[in-house]
Amino acid sequence: MSTTLNQMIDEVRQSLAGYTLKQERINYLNVAIDSDDTTLTMGIGTNLAKGVIEIDDELVYAISFSTQDNSVTLAPGFGRGYDSTTAASHNQNTKVIFSPTFPRQAVKRAINDTIQAVFPRLYAVDSTTFTFNAATNTYAIPATADTITAVSWQTLGSSKEWIPMKRWRFDKNANTTEFATGKTITIYDVVSPGRTVQVWYTKPATTLSNNSDVFTTVTGLPASCRDVITWGAAYRLAAYQDAGRVTQTSPEADLIDTKVPTNASQGLSRFFFSNYQLRLEEEAAKLKDDYPIRLHYVN
Repeated sequence: MSTTLNQMIDEVRQSLAGYTLKQERINYLNVAIDSDDTTLTMGIGTNLAKGVIEIDDELVYAISFSTQDNSVTLAPGFGRGYDSTTAASHNQNTKVIFSPTFPRQAVKRAINDTIQAVFPRLYAVDSTTFTFNAATNTYAIPATADTITAVSWQTLGSSKEWIPMKRWRFDKNANTTEFATGKTITIYDVVSPGRTVQVWYTKPATTLSNNSDVFTTVTGLPASCRDVITWGAAYRLAAYQDAGRVTQTSPEADLIDTKVPTNASQGLSRFFFSNYQLRLEEEAAKLKDDYPIRLHYVN
């Protein structure tokens, strides 16, 4: 089954939840709200609080609440779309989390930071084609191309065979006046005019934006790389969370603080990081085996 960004966010949060020793305070919207509403009506009045609240991907900031009508009042001006999130409409019965330990937006940011950080160890593979012209030997290729792994051209005849090229040169700093992408490939092999040339290249993985984004489709990374990204996101988030103090909102905080030492999150972060590094090296080796850079000659 294809993994979406939404599923990856849940996976990261579940991985971290077992170490924080904190049960989040959860409620739900009893009445749907628009993007500019500043009053929330909760389903129950026993789990209300002031401070940061998460509704879907939005963070809001509450300044007061009432157990009489189960309402929560948000701060004027900055109460909606708090902490650089986007104010949005939310449906009735949407889950509401008070003081989220790991907000969805923070997890999403950590996932995308990891996707960007794994390059060039992990990369997406793509291809482009162009028609060979006997009067031209240099052609523009996409600006996202980082390295070229293989070049071939399709022969004449019914076999439609693709013949590997052995003589070509990749220029990552081409003249942008002549070649808008700033990257070109120069062909030195003999190719029949009018034939299609195909260039396979590596490029940075694309980050995820929508919750419905499918990991493999959008990033271009193999499905097996998914856990590399979730491990990486988990270590980034754990590094900023002191596991010995996240329980301070519970009645048992003082007791648990004596059992969980301060800076325990640093050890947890190292645990996640070691798993991340191990899987990163495994996946990098697989990509090199699957897409080896072909030997070629440069004039």
